[in-house]
Amino acid sequence: MTTNHTFQQLIQTFPEQDTIMPVLFIGHGSPMNGIEDNVFSNQWAAMAKSIPLPKAVIVISAHWQTRGTQITAMDFPPTIHDFGGFPEALYEVQYPAPGRPELAVFTKSLVRTTEIGLDHEWGLDHGTWTVVRHMYPQAQIPILQLSLDYTKATPFHFELANELQLLRRRGILIIGSGNMVHNLRMVNWQKLEQPGFAYDWAAEMNAAFKSFIQTNNNNALIHYEQLGTAAKLAIPTPEHFLPLIYTLGLRNSTDAVVFFNDIAVGGSLTMTSVKFG
Repeated sequence: MTTNHTFQQLIQTFPEQDTIMPVLFIGHGSPMNGIEDNVFSNQWAAMAKSIPLPKAVIVISAHWQTRGTQITAMDFPPTIHDFGGFPEALYEVQYPAPGRPELAVFTKSLVRTTEIGLDHEWGLDHGTWTVVRHMYPQAQIPILQLSLDYTKATPFHFELANELQLLRRRGILIIGSGNMVHNLRMVNWQKLEQPGFAYDWAAEMNAAFKSFIQTNNNNALIHYEQLGTAAKLAIPTPEHFLPLIYTLGLRNSTDAVVFFNDIAVGGSLTMTSVKFG
């Protein structure tokens, strides 16, 4: 348990800034985007240059699912190669960014929805490092990951994220990393190199999700299961969609909304990303 004295010390460690950091949802797509110079990775790099330099970054990645919520709390998180069947060059990548254990403790202290565990085993999976190595190639910014509790329903994740808004005022960039539309079983591998190719249901749901985001219709997004057959095809499992829910919970009423990398891939994936703030 964090004592009031400890909390006050942490507040001083992360003082309030003049500007509020934006929040990003990033469609990360294939691990190959981590080493390729393409439209997606170029936009990630450009986005980093367009926003204030953060004191640290917390990523909610689709690829760290746990029972209970955890946050990485080590000094130097390892680079995790959590995929198979890719070129050797991808497995050779190391992203040696430091962690920030005191930020993990501070984040834990802000949350009342659940007890956040301090993790010393995980590290940075490909939902994180494939993106941030383009944003911050010098690996000078501390990077943490917050896990997805797979035992909890979608409203829980929105409410937890809402409790983290204070971090935005203290120089912390929070990124949700997943994909709005993500159905690997239905990827058309023959049309993978055809930019923008999308099945009708994928295009329909991608447009619907963007409309709900623009109109601040969080309820529709939180209860996406009620959106019919197209939504079930777009989100057959929740882990790639939940990072978007976290960014919605971190959003405030004055945040501008900017979409980028709004491109479908292989028919059943979309790289659509959004900046709040």
